Amino acid sequence: MTEQAELSLSLNAPIRLTEAAAAHVLKFLAKRGKGLGLRLGVRTTGCSGMAYKLEYVDTFNGEDKVFTSQGVSLFVDPKSLPYLQGMELDFAREGLNEGFKFNNPNEKDRCGCGESFRV
Repeated sequence: MTEQAELSLSLNAPIRLTEAAAAHVLKFLAKRGKGLGLRLGVRTTGCSGMAYKLEYVDTFNGEDKVFTSQGVSLFVDPKSLPYLQGMELDFAREGLNEGFKFNNPNEKDRCGCGESFRV
């Protein structure tokens, strides 16, 4: 990682992971046997305009902003950051279903299928 990325790690994260989300990410990274953290972003798609994207990070690209929350490194591309500012990422199990929950104060509306959102 570059010196700039290391400095960003010490900043307060504009995106927060709950304990459950952090535990899930750390467990999955350990199971994979590699990875630097979690990349979060948004992409244009769906009936409401935007969708979240998550992926595990194996290499740092110089454009990402890097933050830490609950011991997990979060990588966010600069274009997505304004849409994710203030978001809390949770992980929940409901019956047989489990997955990440995006609690984003910037969302104005979600589509009926739950795949996309509007800011």
